[in-house]
Amino acid sequence: MNSNDNKNNSSLEWRRSKVQELARQGYNQSEISRILQISQPTINRDLSFLRQQAKTNIKRYIDERLPEEYEKCLVGLTAITKEAWNTAANTEDKREKIQAWSLAKECYSMKLELLTNATVVDDAIRIVSQKSKEKLKSSIIEDDKEQKEKEANKPDYDDEERYQLEEEEQEE
Repeated sequence: MNSNDNKNNSSLEWRRSKVQELARQGYNQSEISRILQISQPTINRDLSFLRQQAKTNIKRYIDERLPEEYEKCLVGLTAITKEAWNTAANTEDKREKIQAWSLAKECYSMKLELLTNATVVDDAIRIVSQKSKEKLKSSIIEDDKEQKEKEANKPDYDDEERYQLEEEEQEE
């Protein structure tokens, strides 16, 4: 990559970060256009790009990171609960015992909330997977349509003409 490409890339990234910053602050497209002295269609394209990038990041997070983070939380809460019960069982200090029980109770509540929200996590993962499958399906359908259109546009030969064409192709 030459230095011009690097400069163009860095100026593009700078512009998009400024557009994102101003949009986050509540400015509309025409205001951003005026502030940055860039055409509104360019601002619109940048915002569209940023929206698409955000969608991709969310899908990746839901698909790859969320299940792992969810599992880490459950494992961590289980370990804390176990330690709280051990502390409560092994101490003579009533205050420490009550604090350990309180911690265990809080862990149970948090685990219950996580497990109750598991359906939300599952739904999010299912939606992302479903959208990916729909995109794949629609691209396959489009490919099939294109193939059928190509076949429909081919001249319709009778058997004798087809035989002659095949012979000509073999001779070449």
